[in-house]
Amino acid sequence: MSGRPKWPLPELARIVDNKDDAFFLSRIRTLTPNVTREEATEQFSPGGPLELAYNLLFGRLRSVGDVYIPFKLFQLEVVNADRQERQLLALDAVTGNLDPYHFDQVPSSSEVIVLETRNCPPAIVDETRATELIVDKYRRLLFQRGFFRLRGLHISAVPFPGEIHIPYWVGFRGHSTRVHIQVMDAVRRRREGAKVRKLLEDWLASVP
Repeated sequence: MSGRPKWPLPELARIVDNKDDAFFLSRIRTLTPNVTREEATEQFSPGGPLELAYNLLFGRLRSVGDVYIPFKLFQLEVVNADRQERQLLALDAVTGNLDPYHFDQVPSSSEVIVLETRNCPPAIVDETRATELIVDKYRRLLFQRGFFRLRGLHISAVPFPGEIHIPYWVGFRGHSTRVHIQVMDAVRRRREGAKVRKLLEDWLASVP
């Protein structure tokens, strides 16, 4: 997708704000967000000179919506020489292109909620492909950290059943049909970059 997306802003609002269309609702398990809609709106529209610059470049903030991206959770076992460690990593199940999501432990029931929403891209990457991708991504990460310290490296990954969704807040800026989106991870409270924006732009463009 080149340039800014050209979707009517009212249509985008329908996609992210319509909670009553039961035909499109999916029942999902998602991490509990740590950022409210009001807090996300303040981050996307900070006021002052920065807000003025955003308005001039991309148009004013028109809408903020919640979106949930499905991830596959894996337990990785890493053997390097005489060292062995385990990692909990999740891979997005939409494209497999996002950076792995790291967990310190398997999310507990108090950290997960079940809800019905239409704002979730479908999980497309199958389990076999997702396993290959998470192993490859972690191997490349280890090589970037220290190529010469790796000896006899072996990585295996065991998937957990189902998907866990990660909540994001999406801010929509624009003038009439030209839209710029801003994305925030609603768990880690951090702004996301081009990879997540691209995934969501492609999904929004595909929604009938």
